[in-house]
Amino acid sequence: MDFGLVLQTDPPASAVVGLMRRAERNGFRYGWTFDSTVLWQEPFVIYSRILEHTEHLVVGPMVTNPGTRTWEVTASTFATLNEMYGNRTVCGIGRGDSAMRVAGRKPNTLARLGEAIGVIRDLAEGREADVGGQRLRLPWVRGGRLPVWMAAYGPKALEMAGQKADGFILQLADPFLTEWMVKAVRTAASDAGRDPDSLTICVAAPAYVGDNLTHARDQCRWFGGMVGNHVADLVARYGEHSGLVPEALTEYIKQRQGYDYSHHGRAGNPDTAFVPDEIVDRFCLLGPAEAHIEKLKALRALGVDQFAVYAMHDAREEAIDAYGAEIIPALTP
Repeated sequence: MDFGLVLQTDPPASAVVGLMRRAERNGFRYGWTFDSTVLWQEPFVIYSRILEHTEHLVVGPMVTNPGTRTWEVTASTFATLNEMYGNRTVCGIGRGDSAMRVAGRKPNTLARLGEAIGVIRDLAEGREADVGGQRLRLPWVRGGRLPVWMAAYGPKALEMAGQKADGFILQLADPFLTEWMVKAVRTAASDAGRDPDSLTICVAAPAYVGDNLTHARDQCRWFGGMVGNHVADLVARYGEHSGLVPEALTEYIKQRQGYDYSHHGRAGNPDTAFVPDEIVDRFCLLGPAEAHIEKLKALRALGVDQFAVYAMHDAREEAIDAYGAEIIPALTP
């Protein structure tokens, strides 16, 4: 199992770079950031510094979207970083939540997302692609490689991830839901004539290492609210009891009453009081190192290839170091 670190690009950028360097020293292989450039600093500028100050870390957004940048700009940015640092990027992409909503726009349609996945990958790897009816190619790309991993929750999005993406990002760490969603993605890949085992499966969630569960839950409750934004979209699309989305995912948002993105992804978010302890425990990894190892082994058995640690809490360095000292060695050969 690989491990990644997920950060918000809060200033100073030097702190983000420092935490990514710390992660690499502790055995993390991936460095991810949010991509919502009204709320946080521009991640691609910071990726260049992270790549310069690390040796092997692979970096990318968790997640970008096809609406805030034109597709040729996204592809060119990745391709430039790859040319400079040797194919050490990955493109996590989704419909767009905070990046789009804060700017007053709706998330992108799945059709647009599916088209963007192919175009961005083709351009970044030096192939010609159709962008708005214009055939384009980046003529300077040589030997470029850009895996594109899609974030998804709902049935149609899971199907698309299996059909088009190189990897699947699931932003919660509940084994029951992970099993259901991984199966849906792999089935879609097989139905599309693809090798289902060729897709990389990445689970991302907050991880807080320590014995004080009450404090850990309070530090990570924001995550249930973030996931709840996507769940609310699914309920609006499919209905609360459609059978297309597990009730284990939809039941807890009944008390949700709006959401202020100025607190998005932050400990103490006042809009996430509706998230019960049970959901925090299910979606996150909390407790002593042994509890993390046990849950990660269960996720690995379900086909998860990478666990990405959301470190938006008051013990970021401690979590990185604990993973490096105890947890990563227990999950890697």
